[in-house]
Amino acid sequence: MTDIVAQMPAVEVRGLSHTFGRGASGTEVMRNVSLSVRKGSFVSIVGPSGCGKSTLLNFVLGLDLPTAGTVLHEGKPVTATQGKMGLVPQDDRLMPWSTAFDNVALPLKIRNWEPARIRSAVRDVLHKVRLDGFESHYPHQLSGGMRKRLAIARTLVYESEVLLMDEPFGNIDAQTRMDLQRELLDLWELSRPTVIFITHDLTEAIALSDEIVVMSRRPSYCVARIEVPIERPRDPSRIQLADGFKECYAEVWSAMQRGMVTA
Repeated sequence: MTDIVAQMPAVEVRGLSHTFGRGASGTEVMRNVSLSVRKGSFVSIVGPSGCGKSTLLNFVLGLDLPTAGTVLHEGKPVTATQGKMGLVPQDDRLMPWSTAFDNVALPLKIRNWEPARIRSAVRDVLHKVRLDGFESHYPHQLSGGMRKRLAIARTLVYESEVLLMDEPFGNIDAQTRMDLQRELLDLWELSRPTVIFITHDLTEAIALSDEIVVMSRRPSYCVARIEVPIERPRDPSRIQLADGFKECYAEVWSAMQRGMVTA
């Protein structure tokens, strides 16, 4: 049984369709979307605004249910929020009244971990995201990049098998964004969780991913799945100089253009 589970995709979406609202006033967001994500892989999803990328993550996490189709986690249907998955949203959603330590500790307290175990886990993950010494700081005392790292730490602390990341590096300066990309890759290499990462930045998708899924305009469908041919480890600051970058970018861009044509 263990071998069978190991061979299953971490996440599988089968024939997923969704419409917001009912009748003539309803808006069809996605139509017959199917994809599978290998365990331990880093997959980015790109597509035009409004095509349902964030909605898809909500279905994978179990926060909402689609109009039609099925989402599977390790072969089992997702019908409720998954404890083995973690979401890093567009905004950090940190609790402004709590310290960095308490923000990270919250999901562990909800899981009724012992205090000593919580202290050890929180200190370890804060070290990994380079926030040692900031345990007692409140979110407003941290820079934008530090807040992003804190949000990632909060998801990493309970050892999520699947990380869902919804444009986590938006609205920050280019240098900080590149630093966070590099740190994310370093963290991912430590334990290789499965990552599904949403971004509008094609260069970011190529720098981070094993595979890029291109979605069409609404109602969205999967236009293409493109393997990134660039060897790891990668340096996001030099990714445009890597062998295969230009060809991969052109392939993703071409698929994006095809996806803008009405189905």
